[in-house]
Amino acid sequence: MTDFLLELRSEEIPARMQAGARTDLERLFREQMKAAGVEHGDVSVWSTPRRLALIAKAMPERTEAVSEEAKGPPEGAPDQAVDGFCNKNGVTRDQLEVRDVKGRPTYFAVKNIPGRDVKDVLAEAIPAIIRAFPWPKSMRWGDASISTESLRWVRPLSGIVAILGEDLVECEVHGVASGFATLGHRFHHPGEITIGGSDDYIEKLRACHVIVDHEERQGMVRQQAETAASAAGLNLVADEGLVIENAGLTEWPVPLLGRFDESYLDVPPEVIQLTARTNQKYFVCNDAAGKLANAFICTANITADDPAVIVDGNRKVLAARLSDARFFWEVDQKTKLAEHAKKLERITFHEKLGTVADKVQRIAKLARWLAEEGVVPGADPDMTEMAALLCKADLVTEMVGEFPELQGLMGGYYARAEGLPDAVADAIRDHYKPVGQGDDVPTAPVTVAVSLADKLDTLVGFFLIGEFPTGSKDPFALRRATLAIIALSASCHNLRLQKAISISVGTHLGEEIVADEFRQHFIIYACDFEWTEKLIAEARNIAENLSGQLAATRANWFYGLAKIPEFFADRLKVQQKEAGVRHDLIDAVFALGGEDDLVRLLARVKALQSFMETGDGTNLLAGYKRAANILKKEGFEGTDRIARTGEEDPLSLVDDPDVGSIVAERGKGGDYEREPAEQALVDALDKAEPAANAAIEDENFGSAMAALASLRVPIDTFFDDVTVNDENRMKRTARLALLARFVAAVHKVADFSRIEG
Repeated sequence: MTDFLLELRSEEIPARMQAGARTDLERLFREQMKAAGVEHGDVSVWSTPRRLALIAKAMPERTEAVSEEAKGPPEGAPDQAVDGFCNKNGVTRDQLEVRDVKGRPTYFAVKNIPGRDVKDVLAEAIPAIIRAFPWPKSMRWGDASISTESLRWVRPLSGIVAILGEDLVECEVHGVASGFATLGHRFHHPGEITIGGSDDYIEKLRACHVIVDHEERQGMVRQQAETAASAAGLNLVADEGLVIENAGLTEWPVPLLGRFDESYLDVPPEVIQLTARTNQKYFVCNDAAGKLANAFICTANITADDPAVIVDGNRKVLAARLSDARFFWEVDQKTKLAEHAKKLERITFHEKLGTVADKVQRIAKLARWLAEEGVVPGADPDMTEMAALLCKADLVTEMVGEFPELQGLMGGYYARAEGLPDAVADAIRDHYKPVGQGDDVPTAPVTVAVSLADKLDTLVGFFLIGEFPTGSKDPFALRRATLAIIALSASCHNLRLQKAISISVGTHLGEEIVADEFRQHFIIYACDFEWTEKLIAEARNIAENLSGQLAATRANWFYGLAKIPEFFADRLKVQQKEAGVRHDLIDAVFALGGEDDLVRLLARVKALQSFMETGDGTNLLAGYKRAANILKKEGFEGTDRIARTGEEDPLSLVDDPDVGSIVAERGKGGDYEREPAEQALVDALDKAEPAANAAIEDENFGSAMAALASLRVPIDTFFDDVTVNDENRMKRTARLALLARFVAAVHKVADFSRIEG
């Protein structure tokens, strides 16, 4: 066994492509070796700006001889079939073997493949790897580039080192032949280095100022940058992405600290950091008080005799960039945000949803409604509307035009500089949040109202025009918007999704649509998760039967809106599953239907999860399932109606032709004397049902679960002591009705039939 070294050297590889290139190099190498039947040990892959390197451990010197066989057509088959089989397997007719297969002579192609020198396998594999390399962007070069068949590579390929043990693996790609020689650092050691094998590769390059291991270079950048900042009494602003990028730009990283003019600190710190990071790949530092300091750290690719020269050159370049940023900052402030907002009429939000100015007007109406109705407690309606009208104004500023990442943030700065209330400035700044998993969720009332309105408007708008997420495609980030609405709902009170969507639809379609019959039909059912399939079916029916452009358009609106509850339900389930809630418990709550208050829904799911983790929950579930199975077996209908209508007498719902007479007999005193366990269950239900109902009404779902827990012992005793299917039809029917009442009581909290266990 021996080790194999491969180095592919080229002109500078972009830092952003190096991680993917490492992955692709290892994948392609493994694929080639597997196809050739070459077993090997661990594979290590590294990158620098000028090279990709791979070392594979424990490579054999030769592959094992193998025998392959393939079953072909039966003897006597047409010549065309036999010849095709021979051609496919690379054999001649006289090489075929005939074997008996289930009593029928059948041709077999048997090939004995001798072992090969692994060096020869590698000589074929290396060109194949290079030609198959999937660079995100690549180029052709030299005279051969006139042909589209010439090699494509990220930058001109200039060298190949391929050594198995101590032997050269001879190959050639695009006029570049493999060899033992590579190059060291471009400035510190521009001459050739002779590599003896994988054992001395890393250290020989280190001696020539090349750190091959990208992770080692990242560590150097991180540590030396922190040291440089600390030596100046500053704290480095951590930026792992910038650490990786600087390591990808250098083979011998040397972080150096410099200073820029303090006058630039008048510009918002995020602008300075983004300018330094995006344009120059510099780190920034904070002072002891946590404020941005007039310091930057650049990463040189050389150990300079006079580092101050390098620092001064970088300072001048950064100064030019910061001067541009300050110019944008000053120019933008000469125009009020309200004036900037007028320019939003020039920006199309979506061809079917109007301009960004149209969207802002819709957000303002919805946000004000959320504030006025108390859905977002503490949100001042006037401030909320002001923030909503200005929330997108910074999109047309010079600063955001240069740095789109600063949208919202710059609007907050401009609002504060203009003297607008802090609540308005904060809402403009944070209304895009949360933008992804792990992002901060706003809690300030005005911000919550504007953010919620923005995301509801986006969701409703795109569903209205039929732009639904499909599979992995979600071009308008509607899944993310829905999850953000769910997160924001924690700061809301009585957020009825049905009503909020209704108001949002009105802002899209106009007030006249809200009042029509079609609109009212939607309001009745929207967001009742149980009715989703019915809604969609009705929408399709309307679309098929209505005629005329307006009618068809309204049918399409209805169809789009009908899908929103289903979409919300799916997102809620995903969010809760990621939070560690069992999927069956989520289904048990959602199956109840009739609930579109997100806060209440999630509170009920949480309470159910806690309840089912107790012994009471487990045993009550067992009792429920036993009762439900008996009712199902006996064909006892009406459980769902009991749960929904709250009718007092379960017997009135028994699907029995003689129920009327039984009820009449009970009314005349024909009732029987209940057994003790039977009466105990009745008494327990008499207490538990109103207690659970009151708790649900007060949104105290924990207490509702506790009320149900009181039924655990009575139902267990009932099953132990009472014969449900008594020969006396009156007793049997009454006891089945009692079980139906028990099931109905449990259903008020959750559909226990959906719970596993």
